[in-house]
Amino acid sequence: MKQEWNPALYGQNARYVSQLGAPLLDLLDPRPGERILDLGCGDGVLTRELAERGALVVGVDSSPEMVQAARALGVDARVMDGEELTFDNEFDAVFSNAALHWMKRPDRVLAGVRRALKLGGRFVGEFGGRGNIETLLEAIQGALAERGLDFESLNPWYFPTAEEYRERLEAHGMEVTFCTLIPRPTPLETDLTGWLTVFAGSFLNALSPSERERFLQEVTDRCRNKLFDPDRGWWVDHVRLRFAAVKKGA
Repeated sequence: MKQEWNPALYGQNARYVSQLGAPLLDLLDPRPGERILDLGCGDGVLTRELAERGALVVGVDSSPEMVQAARALGVDARVMDGEELTFDNEFDAVFSNAALHWMKRPDRVLAGVRRALKLGGRFVGEFGGRGNIETLLEAIQGALAERGLDFESLNPWYFPTAEEYRERLEAHGMEVTFCTLIPRPTPLETDLTGWLTVFAGSFLNALSPSERERFLQEVTDRCRNKLFDPDRGWWVDHVRLRFAAVKKGA
């Protein structure tokens, strides 16, 4: 079941994704005139920030709706699958925030990133790592099992350990300068249903329309003890994998 993206819902329920991307921009340290690829650019908010720092930025995303939203911000955005990048020796850096965990064939992604980079080019990114949204995963898996549905066949996410991803980067000719897991409990501006509506489409689309509301309520109830505070509201147990690497010679 394909994950679908609605830019309006994303902006309403998940704006924290781009807001928390500022440290990653600093790690990338874009320089004026550099040509940078934003891999999984989403609605283009961070892509535009890169351009405002003087970089020449191209954004790619598999969602036509998100690409249209990015173009509305003035971003040079293109519809392209991150596992099928077509660039060749074009970029000084590839940047990716909160997108790589949606690409379940990481070796195809990394092969494309390596081709896209110039020699000595940087690959800097952050995405969900091992332990990310663990409470939510358990709740979703339990609610699906009660409906006779298999979690793994519907799971859209790839959450590796830092060690695994470092090895993959190195296997694709990258010199890794930084690669670590960062626990980051993230407060939500809405309730958990809002988060699930944006990000759990692969599971919701496997259910009949009449069943989705009950599913959302059940997952919320399963998470309430761990992810809800009466004074601060809902939060999500994010664990991010942040890394920086450089393309080496053949």
